[in-house]
Amino acid sequence: MFFTLKMDKKRIYIYISLVAIALFAWLFSSTTTNKEEFSESVKVALRSAGNELLLSNNDSTSLVKPIIQNSTSKYQLTFESNLHIEPDYLVNSIKKKFDKANLPKHYRVEVLECAKEEVAYSYQVTDIKEKDIIPCKGRTLPVNCYTIQVRFVKLKAPFITKQTMLFVLVFLIFVFVLDYLWLQKRKIKTNHNNDVKPTISDESYQTLGIFKFYPEQHKLIKEPLEISLSKKECELLSILTEHINQVVTRDDLTKKVWEDNGVIVGRSLDTYISKLRKKLKDDTTIKITNIHGVGYKLEIEK
Repeated sequence: MFFTLKMDKKRIYIYISLVAIALFAWLFSSTTTNKEEFSESVKVALRSAGNELLLSNNDSTSLVKPIIQNSTSKYQLTFESNLHIEPDYLVNSIKKKFDKANLPKHYRVEVLECAKEEVAYSYQVTDIKEKDIIPCKGRTLPVNCYTIQVRFVKLKAPFITKQTMLFVLVFLIFVFVLDYLWLQKRKIKTNHNNDVKPTISDESYQTLGIFKFYPEQHKLIKEPLEISLSKKECELLSILTEHINQVVTRDDLTKKVWEDNGVIVGRSLDTYISKLRKKLKDDTTIKITNIHGVGYKLEIEK
C-alpha cells in the first residue's frame, strides 16, 4: 500500500537500509542481552566452583544446594555440609569458572558464616588485575557452615535492547507513513495546479465590445479564443482605447509608437491599423475609422 505512490529511488534505498540495520541490531541484541542465559551461566559456574571446594575438602558425597539469585547481579552459593575454605583456592576456582563462562570480570565475593551471617572473608576482582583486592590469601577458614555470595559490580546495560529496537522500528514506520502522506499531498497539489489553467488578472484588462484587451500581455481574449498582438499593434490599440470615439492624429500615433523609439516610418501605421481591424472584425460594434488627412478614431457602439 505504501508504494502506490511513486517515490524516488534514493528515498526508498534510505528506508530499506535503515530497516535492515534496525532488524540486524534487533537480532544481534536478542542473542547477547538474554538475561536468562546470563543467570543460568552464573549458576552453572558457581555450582562447578562449589563442587571443586567440596572436592578440596575430600567430600564427594554431600551436595551443593541450588544457587539462589537474590537480584539481577547477586547470587548465593550454599552447601549441604560444613567445610573449610582456603581463600587462595576459592579465588582461583571462581575466577577459572567465570572466565570459562565468559562472565563479567568485575565482581565481589563474600564468605558468610551461616549462624551469625558475618563476613568471614571477602575479596574483589576487577578487569584490571592491579586493582584487584584479595587479602589474606594464605589464611584458611576453619570448618564451618558457610554461604558464598557473589555480586557483579559492573553489569553493563546492553547498548541495544529488544525494547529499544522495537521502538526504533515503530518510529521508522511512523516516519515512513508521514513521508508517504506528505508526498501524496504534494502530488495531489501538483496535479491540481496542473489542472487549473493560469488566468490573467481581471484587473489588467479593458473591455472592448466582446473582447478583453490585456495591454501588458499583448493579448485580445474572445472566449474561448486568445488573439496575440504584436508590440506595435498593442501600443496602437492602447492609444486608441484611451481616446474611444475621439480622433487621434496620425502625427500623435506615429510619434508615440515610432518616433519615440528613434524610428520614423511611412506607411507602417496604415499597415498595423489594417491588422488591428482584422483582429477586431468579429465584433461589428467596433470600428477603427480613417479620418482622411487627420488620423484614426476607435468607435464602439453602445
